Amino acid sequence: MKYLNLKEELSDFIIFSLLDIKKIEPNFDRRRLSEWQDKGYIQKVRRGYYIFSDLEITDEVLFLIANRLYVPSYISLEMALNYYGLIPEGVYSLTSVTTKLPKDFKAPIANFSYRQVKPELFFGYRLEKVGNQNYKIAEIEKVVLDYLYLNPEMDNEANFSEWRFNFDTFREKADMERFATYLSNFNSPSLNTRVRKFIKHMEKHNVNN
Repeated sequence: MKYLNLKEELSDFIIFSLLDIKKIEPNFDRRRLSEWQDKGYIQKVRRGYYIFSDLEITDEVLFLIANRLYVPSYISLEMALNYYGLIPEGVYSLTSVTTKLPKDFKAPIANFSYRQVKPELFFGYRLEKVGNQNYKIAEIEKVVLDYLYLNPEMDNEANFSEWRFNFDTFREKADMERFATYLSNFNSPSLNTRVRKFIKHMEKHNVNN
């Protein structure tokens, strides 16, 4: 297979794997991948996964790549908090939630980090389109719950203040009935306690403003 044939066959793919290529050409010689990397045609993201070197890297493209590198997963935690404008700081790793073991990947295009939740907590995400493909990202209500669940130290005024959370944006964008429903699905007394403190802090912030 020639490179231009591969690029045409995979024109709808943002990230592709050796398996994707072999579905097109079962006898594909994987040594061609090293050759095309050396020529700058493709770039390896991690073992077995590649992108075309002329791919325009946007947040949405990175979100889809993060989903594909570790399945199942969806964008959440710091990256999704920043995406929704809930925290002001820039995020230097693509943070996701998965039902698999925690994992970190360092790639030339970005660092990818995955935190583990129980399978029954893998919900509360929506599908967004980039190109002809979809990526999964936590809904605004779920990303806050994911963060509080996986960061048990977030249980006091000092940590909430240090978080620099944008309560005004959350109140504007979040559906509090959905937030309560998702919270009940966690079935976690300790999370319930942290969320009560979070709500109390949010109400105090509203009064002060």
